[in-house]
Amino acid sequence: MSRVVVTGMGAVTPIGNDVDSFLENLFASKVGIAPITKFDSEPTGITVAGEVKDFDPLKRVDKKFAKRNDLFCTYALYSATEAMENAGLLDGGVDPEELGVIYGSGIGGLTTIEQQVIKMHDKSPKRVSPLFVPDSIINMAAGNISIAFNAKNTSQAIVTACSSGTNAIGNAFEYIKQGKAQVMIAGGTEASVNEIGIAGFAALTALSKATDPTKASIPFDKDRNGFVMGEGSGTLILEDYDHAKARGAKILAEVVGYGTTSDAYHMTAPDPEGKGAKRAMQQAVKEAGIDETQVDYINAHGTSTHANDSAEAKAINEVFANNDHVKVSSTKGMTGHALGAAGAIEAVATIGAIQHNQMPVNVGVVNQDEECDVDLVDDSNKHAEVNYAISNSFGFGGHNAVIAFKGCD
Repeated sequence: MSRVVVTGMGAVTPIGNDVDSFLENLFASKVGIAPITKFDSEPTGITVAGEVKDFDPLKRVDKKFAKRNDLFCTYALYSATEAMENAGLLDGGVDPEELGVIYGSGIGGLTTIEQQVIKMHDKSPKRVSPLFVPDSIINMAAGNISIAFNAKNTSQAIVTACSSGTNAIGNAFEYIKQGKAQVMIAGGTEASVNEIGIAGFAALTALSKATDPTKASIPFDKDRNGFVMGEGSGTLILEDYDHAKARGAKILAEVVGYGTTSDAYHMTAPDPEGKGAKRAMQQAVKEAGIDETQVDYINAHGTSTHANDSAEAKAINEVFANNDHVKVSSTKGMTGHALGAAGAIEAVATIGAIQHNQMPVNVGVVNQDEECDVDLVDDSNKHAEVNYAISNSFGFGGHNAVIAFKGCD
């Protein structure tokens, strides 16, 4: 079995549109949640979101592409291009037949769907754009990345709701580990801060109605009352260790474990006992070849919903009962919840914690819920050596995915 390393990263987020600015603002505990500007959100009852700001696609994406594609595809290609730059692979360095793509999204081209349904209703079915279907379907993020980088190995789309980005990275890890490819472009993307996206989640009573951006997404706080919609994209370049060493690539981290399970419990609610989450974490730790006492940091799914945070905390406490030093934080207090992109963005954050020996603070918590009795990262303990870390993602439908990373040798 091949070792799998990370040689490139890319990010588009509410707190930075490249990896460096994202990590700088992440470690500075900057909140990227703000009043919604993309549409008049007042009728939905929701006023804040984690919107991507000052995004100029033309820095890395062709003008024609940006104009013709839904924003979720543009975010994906933008962060993938940064990751390929970061990996030193923009000008070759890998056989196209050894380069693949596995990329996730929870919803895909929702803005396109919204716009074209309105056009059909208000004008005529004949006015629907001929690009409606290719702009809407989720696999086009992977497809467009494959086309852009001449990636002729597998090209797959992963759709597991809010676990999509993490499942994409995990599946890409397995693909290389099994010797099926030498390099994989993996990640997740989402662009659902639009009227139908906000209205839909609001109808589920899943979103926070808080108007203060600093008090809206508050993972593990006893007063949490729903998640805040986010958006963006995260991309990792995963590579066979020997291939990376042979070309002199800079190794950022190593992927050492992956766990994925199903709750088989409910359409939208997690198993309140956290059994599926527990098994996914156990699988990732076991594949890493370590025991639970060696994990230093957990990037929690931590959505700021009552159901998720309490179940996740229960699962963490059961898996890591003998670990007296592991720290936990959710970064969604800064970014909001980017659905299918969340796990990929948070993988970048987790690797950043390993690289800098600094864990992101669990921003937003004031009064930690007794049901969420985990050791949260704050300003007093954020600086510590991080050798092993895991990143959790859990999604509607009971999807659970966990990735384990370690620092490079």
